[in-house]
Amino acid sequence: MCLAVPGRILSIAEADGTVMADVDFGGVHKGVCLQYVPDAAIGDYVVVHVGFAIQRLDEKSAQDTLANFERLGILEEEFGDGFSRAAKQAGAES
Repeated sequence: MCLAVPGRILSIAEADGTVMADVDFGGVHKGVCLQYVPDAAIGDYVVVHVGFAIQRLDEKSAQDTLANFERLGILEEEFGDGFSRAAKQAGAES
């Protein structure tokens, strides 16, 4: 299964002509391409799929999505502890 997971932008920089961001997924940081959402800014939440931010979203929606993924057991199954931690930080029950 391929998921699109919400994360928070920590920093933005250009790399070889491409706008990239360091995105936090509950303590797991990944490099993400921002070409599809050029208006994204530091602190914004974005939906990330296979290394590309595909949509901006508000913090509540990001937290709700992470909490729902956690309740369904999807994050641990797909990504391991780092993404489960993100959902727990977003308020999912243990």
